[in-house]
Amino acid sequence: MAVRRKPKPLLIFLVFSGSFLILLSAVYLFLASPVDKSDSTEIEVVVPSGTGVSGIADILKENNLIRSEILFKITVKTKRNLYLQAATYKFSRSMSMEEIINELVSGSSYNPDVISITFKEGERITDYVEEIARITSHSKDEVLSVMNNREYLEQLKSKYWFLTDSIFTTGIYYPLEGYLAPDTYQFKNKDVSITTIIETMLDEMEKELEPYRTKIMNNVHYYMTMASMIELEGTNTENRKMIAGIFENRLAAKMNLGSDVTTYYALQHPMNSDLTSAQFATINPYNTRASNMGGKMPIGPICNPSLSSLKASIEPTDSNYLYFVADKHGNIFYTSTLAEHEAKVNEIKDKGDWIW
Repeated sequence: MAVRRKPKPLLIFLVFSGSFLILLSAVYLFLASPVDKSDSTEIEVVVPSGTGVSGIADILKENNLIRSEILFKITVKTKRNLYLQAATYKFSRSMSMEEIINELVSGSSYNPDVISITFKEGERITDYVEEIARITSHSKDEVLSVMNNREYLEQLKSKYWFLTDSIFTTGIYYPLEGYLAPDTYQFKNKDVSITTIIETMLDEMEKELEPYRTKIMNNVHYYMTMASMIELEGTNTENRKMIAGIFENRLAAKMNLGSDVTTYYALQHPMNSDLTSAQFATINPYNTRASNMGGKMPIGPICNPSLSSLKASIEPTDSNYLYFVADKHGNIFYTSTLAEHEAKVNEIKDKGDWIW
């Protein structure tokens, strides 16, 4: 009698992986395909100067020219040196996403003077200032002077509902920290005004926050600050939501948040540098490791967070956890007691996976 052999694990894995890749490719091809191959009606689309990739995706989706805003943004952002031009275009629903992107890159209204500035998620305002100075005709001192000008900031506060008096709290390093939406933006030339750059980013932030306006408008500074912390502490939406919930539990228990990333910001040190125990104990309204910060949030945001972190700060995961720790592989572990937390830390160290 013939003996039936069990399928080998490697073979099963290869078959499963192949099937998954085929499915993924099919999904991509569908989402990148024309919305309606039979509809060649021309639709005039205006992309204003300064519009970011997210803004362009919104415009295309509103006109039913692409199937997926997310895929459009991922495709554009993963291709280097891909600059979408501000202009007036004529598209049709018979065009594929790739054709539309190509037209946006090399449209008839292309202007070689147009500049593109990318502001990354999780970076500080000082990083943004350096990027603006690197690409435009303005110096770092000029950019900072505008960003910190009280009269101009008051004008912005009257224009944008999410900017409140909290940005003027004594001790705040940079009033607009946390409020400038990370994205890639195009401007007509390197002489673009500093105020145009700032307000283009604030316009984008307003669009991102508008769906949550009712929920956050009475305490928006809190949510922006929370989002900035979990941006640097977490790696994806789910663990950022969990970390936000843990921070809320610690605040309710009058505990220090104990977030190392706030210490780095308080001291204006780069995140990849080493700090001493004395530095971690520095008394500073940003430093949640300080002895006087029990039950307190940092005085303000410590970076400019992603939309993912903003959502996580608004919709934290409810749990009984009070502690979390990450290993060098990016895995995050949650515990409810200090004893459990210390045991997990020792376990990570014993495995050689400690992050430091």
